[in-house]
Amino acid sequence: MTHLIRRLPFTSAVVVAMIVLGLATGTLWRAAEDASWYPMVAYGVPSLEAGRWWTLLTGPFFAVVPLFYLAMTGSFALLVGYAEWRLGTRVAAVAAVVGQLTGILAALGFLVAVRGHGWGWADRTATLLDVGFSAGSLAAAAVTSAVLRPPWRLRLRLALGLYVLASAVYLGSLADLEHLVAVGLALAVGPRLVRARLGLAAPGRPTRREWRLLAVFVLVLLTAGSVLSVALPNDGPLGSTADPESTWVDIVLNVVITGLAVNGLRKGHRVAWRWVVGWAALNVAVGLLVGVAAGAVAVAGGEAGGEIELGQAPGIFVADRLAYAVLFAVLVIGRRAWRVPSRRGRRAAGGLTDRETAVALVERYGGGTLSWMATWPDNDWFRTAAGDTVVAWQRHAGVAIGLGDPVGADPVGAVAEFRARSETAGLVACLFSASDELAQAARAAGWRTTQVAEDTLIDLPDLEFRGKSWQDVRSALNRAGAQGVGFRMVTLAEERYSLVAQVREISEQWVGDKGLPELGFTLGGVDEALDPHVRVGLALDADGIVQGVTSWLPVYGGGRVTGWTLDVMRRREDGFRPVVEFLIASSCLAFRAEGARVVSLSGAPLARTDTDGDTAVLDRLLDTLGARLEPLYGFRSLHAFKAKFQPRYSPLHLVFRDEADLPRIGLALTRAYLPDASARELVRLARV
Repeated sequence: MTHLIRRLPFTSAVVVAMIVLGLATGTLWRAAEDASWYPMVAYGVPSLEAGRWWTLLTGPFFAVVPLFYLAMTGSFALLVGYAEWRLGTRVAAVAAVVGQLTGILAALGFLVAVRGHGWGWADRTATLLDVGFSAGSLAAAAVTSAVLRPPWRLRLRLALGLYVLASAVYLGSLADLEHLVAVGLALAVGPRLVRARLGLAAPGRPTRREWRLLAVFVLVLLTAGSVLSVALPNDGPLGSTADPESTWVDIVLNVVITGLAVNGLRKGHRVAWRWVVGWAALNVAVGLLVGVAAGAVAVAGGEAGGEIELGQAPGIFVADRLAYAVLFAVLVIGRRAWRVPSRRGRRAAGGLTDRETAVALVERYGGGTLSWMATWPDNDWFRTAAGDTVVAWQRHAGVAIGLGDPVGADPVGAVAEFRARSETAGLVACLFSASDELAQAARAAGWRTTQVAEDTLIDLPDLEFRGKSWQDVRSALNRAGAQGVGFRMVTLAEERYSLVAQVREISEQWVGDKGLPELGFTLGGVDEALDPHVRVGLALDADGIVQGVTSWLPVYGGGRVTGWTLDVMRRREDGFRPVVEFLIASSCLAFRAEGARVVSLSGAPLARTDTDGDTAVLDRLLDTLGARLEPLYGFRSLHAFKAKFQPRYSPLHLVFRDEADLPRIGLALTRAYLPDASARELVRLARV
């Protein structure tokens, strides 16, 4: 706490002053606005006209009612504290103080200018007093947006701008007017000053995905505003929201259209874009027609000797309709973000290929230790425009999950094409279990990465089971010989049916013990082990009973097999206990005799030895998934088991666009690993 106070002296001092003054005056438990001295500390048009200029300095430290202290101190500590943390004490203090004073003075000046002309809201608001530091807090947050990286910079500015605009239009309190001025000025001027002071580059244009999110946000806000304006009647700057012009039929129509269109807009569907553009244009046209007609009537009344009442001629109905001009502008300016074809058009789109092509590219170009998984039939395959690189991927929960590194002549270029094609199809793009080399190249291209597993590698040329560290492995080999357990390396697809049946029996027993379906995605089963390219190690006792099984995926390099990757690893429940150690050691010796250079014990999903790093906070989401699966599938205990073989470790990464995608990616990975799990089984998994 002491360190935090020293790091944030301005924020700490203001929050302490708010609390101390609340205690001293009793406003922490009694409403300040009911106190006789309230006009002496609260700012507003009456205070300035009475010469009480000091209220501009005293008002920010009080709250109108006790409950507001929580919101006031909390928002100041959060928003101004973050600004002070990122920008320094001087810049944060200037942003908060200048934003507060400018917001108050500009709002009061506006009210003085427009009161007395028949605008009831202006006349009422000009008589009010206010306290609080909220305008300064919001201004500090707006200035701090300059140092956020995309897409959070745009999201924060959008949230602040739409919040203050909607509050000013639909609620219209004195505080809302102050917020609108303070945030508007801070967004217009503050980021430029901060960028110049810190030497930051000017922000780039919004990405295709940011345009989509912007449109969705505006559409939802417009609909929510229309609902709240009727559900919570208020007499704001544009008239009463309880007027009969806004009917529930109109509200229901807005909600239905938003519900039907919002998902399509988010995914970039061209059809949804066309419908929403039409709906926005219709609203704007209706608003203009009604506004012009109402204005003409009001002017005619004025010429006849009446008085035009500001804010009442157009009304809230016209404001609701004209607000759709913002949505219309977003959709038209960012129209290139909505190019996703219909489902039929997506199926006919180019760039897709078949398994045979994927197999041929793996055999020709090789790749990492997970490359053969790219040939598994559950995948889809995206082929680059050049035709010499392929990305194996699966679609789950609106996410295109690329499996490992792209295979072919240009893996890095394939990542960019895969992302573009995924976004065109309205999908979130990511790569799971990408190599360290590809992750570094992706980071240089603007992607985010976080380690999700570790590949465990054994170099075969110098492998010897000597020393104390290999004692468990030597004991397994010796016990197997003593108990008559032998080893065979086979192509399972060529073995007799009875032997394959035993392998299936062992696998099904293992799956049944888990109470959940067999995992998929990066974890194969017996069907994958039956591929003729795959080798299978069997441990058989003297009676020919299979005690354990391991399957090994080929690793290609230079057009030939240079190594093998462990996939299936099963043992008979009541059989030879150290059978897995025996099988792995025996397989390593057999592969070394054949000239292989490396064996991968594969990466246990969502398990690693080192979880520290600059993305440790982001890793928690995937760590949670790994922790949920651990009691049932033992990923992390398996990772520890592989340490018996003294491997070297190579990180495997999740490559993704930004942190906001992580919840959806987490859901997609759950579905990828448990594609056949029912909703009940997933609920059970969540409760483990």
